[in-house]
Amino acid sequence: MAAVTLKDVADRAGVSIKTVSNVVRGAPRVSEATRERVMRAVGDLGYRPNPSARRLRTGRSGLIGLAVPDLATPYFSELAHHVRAEAAALDLTVLIEETMGDATEELRLATGVGAALLDGVILSPLHVSRGELAPVASEFPLVLLGERSYVGDQVVADHVLIDNVAAAREATAHLAGLGRTRIAAVGVDPQASATSRQRLEGFQQALHDAGLMFDPRLAPPVREFDRRNGLLATRALASLPAEVRPDAVFCFSDLLASGAQRALYEAGMSIPGDVAVASIDGSDEALYSTPSLTSVVPDKAAIAALSVKCLATRIRSEAPLPFEVHTAPHRLDVRESTDGVPRQLAP
Repeated sequence: MAAVTLKDVADRAGVSIKTVSNVVRGAPRVSEATRERVMRAVGDLGYRPNPSARRLRTGRSGLIGLAVPDLATPYFSELAHHVRAEAAALDLTVLIEETMGDATEELRLATGVGAALLDGVILSPLHVSRGELAPVASEFPLVLLGERSYVGDQVVADHVLIDNVAAAREATAHLAGLGRTRIAAVGVDPQASATSRQRLEGFQQALHDAGLMFDPRLAPPVREFDRRNGLLATRALASLPAEVRPDAVFCFSDLLASGAQRALYEAGMSIPGDVAVASIDGSDEALYSTPSLTSVVPDKAAIAALSVKCLATRIRSEAPLPFEVHTAPHRLDVRESTDGVPRQLAP
């Protein structure tokens, strides 16, 4: 029996071959009625995509990887949603992997889990060394999310990022502008991860601009950017003597802020009356927390679009391309945790 083709499905559904392709790939720009009609034809005819045939025809599988530390983190789950949509629009399918911040796993996935399957990879690295990534990026299409990688002064891979220093500076300046003078930082990493270093730098810049001194007692160390570490760090802050205890906390992630808010609640401290809280990530968790959390919102849709298009360009290029660094926009959303103004969420 001859294999069912896209044309067979298109004829049965009364649509174009391109429309069938969009539906099969999960592209978002198809009406629900059309999608249902195409999927009914797919089921009736028993159509199955043939990735092997595609690879023989084009030399590419149409599969790309997205490797992130933890999909349970709202930021990365939201980002993965945007990456999938952007990839589908470019006729690409995304294989999503978690590294859990393990350097060995990050390096393994950066190579495409054996490049015979994947055409390229978008990786958000935490602990793999920049020197180890350099030879990978020179041989295999790779886009890194987060802080740019250097060997000496040379950028070693394509990067998509936000300006972490500026983002942290804006959030901290907002707290200082409210008249808060004892501003704590929750997110200082003793291992000096690049994200932590840059957000600490922006925090300290804003303190300097406001005429405030950096107090190490108000920067408790954290091991991970998660709720538990935010809880423990803020419990330590809440237990400080009254003359040192913070009247504002800048958290380096929304998950840290979630833990911080819980610790302040346990200590009987009101938000923002006793302690104003601000963060970075702009996740849905920040919007729906009580009180809603003031947060720097990276444009995750722009990050996804830039990273997928950058990777697709590298995959499809016949000649070597210079590495590029793309900076996505961000904004500060002021909410109840700093201004105390009650808000009703839109339905």
